[in-house]
Amino acid sequence: MKILHLDKNHPLLLEQLEQAGHDNMQEYTADKADVMKQLEGIEGIVIRSRFRLDQAFMDAAPDLRFIARVGAGLESIDTDYAVQKGIILINSPEGNRNAVGEHALGLLLALTNKLLIADREVKAGNWNREANRGMELEGKTVGLIGYGNMGKAFAKKLKGFNCEVLFYDILPDLGDEFAKQVSLTTLQQRADVLSLHTPWTPRTDKMVDAHFIQAFSKPFYLINTARGKSVVTSDLVDALKSGQIKGAGLDVLEFEQDSFEKLFQGSKPSGILQELLTFPNVIVSPHIAGWTQESKVKLAQVIVDKILALDAG
Repeated sequence: MKILHLDKNHPLLLEQLEQAGHDNMQEYTADKADVMKQLEGIEGIVIRSRFRLDQAFMDAAPDLRFIARVGAGLESIDTDYAVQKGIILINSPEGNRNAVGEHALGLLLALTNKLLIADREVKAGNWNREANRGMELEGKTVGLIGYGNMGKAFAKKLKGFNCEVLFYDILPDLGDEFAKQVSLTTLQQRADVLSLHTPWTPRTDKMVDAHFIQAFSKPFYLINTARGKSVVTSDLVDALKSGQIKGAGLDVLEFEQDSFEKLFQGSKPSGILQELLTFPNVIVSPHIAGWTQESKVKLAQVIVDKILALDAG
């Protein structure tokens, strides 16, 4: 097959596809309009999140058999139209689920033990022991929303902490040895920690708003390694001010661009984002939860394996 690669990935992806007899085309710099002029004869697209693959893009590729996203979410692809055209969609959540699980755990432990606050204070010459007394996870309840690859990976990490792990998911019968499936109401009644592990969909868009937050029976910590647009930032700020949210670990932000590569694109952050970043009990990372040395290899290998499985099928 003739495969067009639109983002750089681990070299093994190109190497193994070439060894299998496929023809790799690479276009990492042209804009979307120019790429669309090069789609004649292209049978496969490999992309991370460079730009959106919409109806016009797919119509410009009459021979397209598959689109492979090196990552978990498919929101940058018009999936309904792809299915309508018979285009196979491939993603690779198996490749970075462990990385996301570890990152979520890191954010949670940093928050509950006030590690970043204490670090900044000591470096500023302040030795505040009592003010930085932490909270143990043992005996607490961690609630997950979404129990796919990422949610399960995080639940496995929590097993050794002697905490209760509950989850809510729209699919039934997903409970296992690591977590118990419950209703959303039960999760909101019992959780000391909420961690999001959902894709972006119309159902999860702006899911964590004021009404959602107020439904929790007690103050909680929020971890989001999923999608930024699932959390209404202004409502998060209000909840941090009121104490209903005790702290937030955010790898993703509502204001990210579709490519995930830039946040501001030359403009200053919005006022509400600037305010969010002033909270000492908020930790922010630049969408890197699944972005490890190991996951770069794993993601590429999963994509190669799934493309080669198309040949076998």
